[in-house]
Amino acid sequence: MKIVLLDAYTADQGDPSAWDDLRALGEVIVHPRTPATAVVERCRGAAAVLTNKVEIGAATFAAAPEIRYVGVTATGTNIVDLDAARVRGVVVTNVPGYASDSVAEHVFALILQLARDVAGHAAAVKAGAWAASPDFCFFLRPLAELAGKTLVLVGSGAIGGAVARIAEALGMHVLSAAVPGAPRRDGVRRVRLEEALPEADVVSLHCPLTPATRGMVNADFLASMKAGAILINTARGPIVDEHALVDALERGHLGGVGLDVLDVEPPSPMEPLLDPAAPWAARVVVTPHIAWGTVEARRRLRQTVARNLQAFIAGERLNRVD
Repeated sequence: MKIVLLDAYTADQGDPSAWDDLRALGEVIVHPRTPATAVVERCRGAAAVLTNKVEIGAATFAAAPEIRYVGVTATGTNIVDLDAARVRGVVVTNVPGYASDSVAEHVFALILQLARDVAGHAAAVKAGAWAASPDFCFFLRPLAELAGKTLVLVGSGAIGGAVARIAEALGMHVLSAAVPGAPRRDGVRRVRLEEALPEADVVSLHCPLTPATRGMVNADFLASMKAGAILINTARGPIVDEHALVDALERGHLGGVGLDVLDVEPPSPMEPLLDPAAPWAARVVVTPHIAWGTVEARRRLRQTVARNLQAFIAGERLNRVD
């Protein structure tokens, strides 16, 4: 079996041994990155195609009819045209749950940075501010305690659940808000979004990117949040209307914003949210889509990618989304 990885670098970081489990299943061709213009060419002749962010659509399936399997090396599957895959009889799998703890920990790295500004104070100390202080301590800005605060989760799957557990351990009150377009789940209590947002000291997004959630965090959503609240997005960038977010920051409505994802990745150098000279720059923390990428999570990801393909070869169903 010919197995092609279209964009392996984010998961393997250039380690040639990272995909050894796959090599036991067939001939493996590893591409660190694949531009859109080369997708069809690289997929031709492959029975199995693995992709993280490279889009696989109807045109690719038509031009490379040998494809029988697409493995998404991530949880979200919006990069694959699932309808086209079904028409062609192509099996599609993903990797759920591999980074739940890693993402949840990153959520609190962002929250704690915005609440305590550890990095800012550490930089000031190294710049001599503490040595020059007339007091035994100094504060760059008011610091906030998380205990007793309300965290609203928009999306309560595996990652949302992991975030909730950490929040509760810190003494926070957790509300799970209903996600637009999401089906009801028996036994899971959800608060209406419009009721939850005004209660939130922190809102953390953990919903998938769907037509119903694209642009969900718009001007009305942000205006519904209490003044001084914190917004965290480690889900998908397009869930947030960035123009509305910048406007809310300019008006001083939000106490802080922590983002691990943006609408366009990598972003333009002119991205307003990255402007260090903006008057609200100190209230915005942006990390480069790394919440998922701990060493442990990437190892689990690669292992599950291999198990998914092995199950397909054996005629078994594992993590199928088609």
